[in-house]
Amino acid sequence: MSILFVIIIAVISVIIAAATAFTAIRLHIVRKNGVETYGIVSRVREAESTNTDGCINTAYIYYVMFRTQAGETVEAKLGSAPFFTRKGDSIRIKYLPEKPKYAIPV
Repeated sequence: MSILFVIIIAVISVIIAAATAFTAIRLHIVRKNGVETYGIVSRVREAESTNTDGCINTAYIYYVMFRTQAGETVEAKLGSAPFFTRKGDSIRIKYLPEKPKYAIPV
């Protein structure tokens, strides 16, 4: 195995680990400090991927529209949502007032 290949794999691993850690930290901050409100699921995006066995996996990415305490209307990407959630449904969320696009389902 070439040393360059090992270095590339190491760099990719560090980037993935850092992104995962950042996401976990942001999720914790929103859970702890977020403002709770209701939003309306504005759209649901379907994303398909194929695994190494050739099986197609489908993921659903949810977006929610809500009004902040400051009166601003925001659309935020939730990623996941409670089971059987559809476009037009009202769901509870938490968001960070200083970064309202950081929203999570409650």
